[in-house]
Amino acid sequence: MSREKIAIICGGPSSEHEVSCVSGGGVRQGIDASKYDVTLIGITKLGQWVLLPNDYPLAIKDGQMPEIALNKNTVELTSGGFIINGDKVEIDIVFPVLHGEFGEDGQIQQLLEDAQLPYVGSGVAASAHAMDKSIAKALFVKAGMKIAEGFEVTLLDWQKKTSDLTYPVFVKPANGGSSRGTHKVKKAADLESAIKDALVFDELVMVEQAINGREIECAVLVRDGQIQASTVGEIVIDPKFEFYDFQAKYLDDATTIKIPAAIPDQDIATIRELAITAFKAVDCQGLARCDFFYTAAGEIIINEINTMPGFTGSSVYPKLWQASGVDYTLLITTLIESASTN
Repeated sequence: MSREKIAIICGGPSSEHEVSCVSGGGVRQGIDASKYDVTLIGITKLGQWVLLPNDYPLAIKDGQMPEIALNKNTVELTSGGFIINGDKVEIDIVFPVLHGEFGEDGQIQQLLEDAQLPYVGSGVAASAHAMDKSIAKALFVKAGMKIAEGFEVTLLDWQKKTSDLTYPVFVKPANGGSSRGTHKVKKAADLESAIKDALVFDELVMVEQAINGREIECAVLVRDGQIQASTVGEIVIDPKFEFYDFQAKYLDDATTIKIPAAIPDQDIATIRELAITAFKAVDCQGLARCDFFYTAAGEIIINEINTMPGFTGSSVYPKLWQASGVDYTLLITTLIESASTN
């Protein structure tokens, strides 16, 4: 029996390029080589597509994040499929391990659908809606979920809209991930610099009331045709960090995830139900990670949904499924088997 041909795509033009590289390396290492024949494709920060050798370095080494370098092995994704170094290459399923812009906003998904290639993850509309925090929040509210109070600002109107804030607040790009450009602002004097930094990553910025609560994660997976939720975990952050930012997530070994979270069983069950509700509200497919706040009063507030969460063997999403009885290799296989043309 011949092995299915899987294209793993990582890198990309977003601010999460390096994180995507690490995730792509994880999938490449964890994939079941007895079932799948892998073609590894990288996208540089400037958007150039290249074929990568299977041993291309995609791990964090000595505190340095990997990135995709340009080479002579060109890749094109056309309406007729993949063209590599001028030749058509047959690919059965694509695993786009791309985070942020181009990876989670519907752009790569549209290209894959135009080429009629099955792929892992959510479709065009769901990806775009989940990526845009303001749209996602509106969908969560419509589904009866609690959200952090907030509003959008732009470079032109932020001063008018933020004149009477109650601090602390969070400032974050409306379309972004890995906490790039996200700031916890405790006083008015620090607001302008936070907003201007967030505007580097997106022209629309969310200003949200800070929630005093624990950070709880739940992973969602389509398995055997059913939408399933993992057990839940709590992000425990080194006190030197104000919140779960990029440095704490990837570079300082400053966070751990406690699985299962030390909260009442009834609330764990509710969070799992809400994660599936959020998944359905955005019309996701394949996988997603739902992030919640859990307050001292037992209030459960959804923060956001990620349609292509970090995917190394030690990332939160795979860890939650490992604790739920689905190991890393089986998780990758399950996602490939659930891939569709959407």
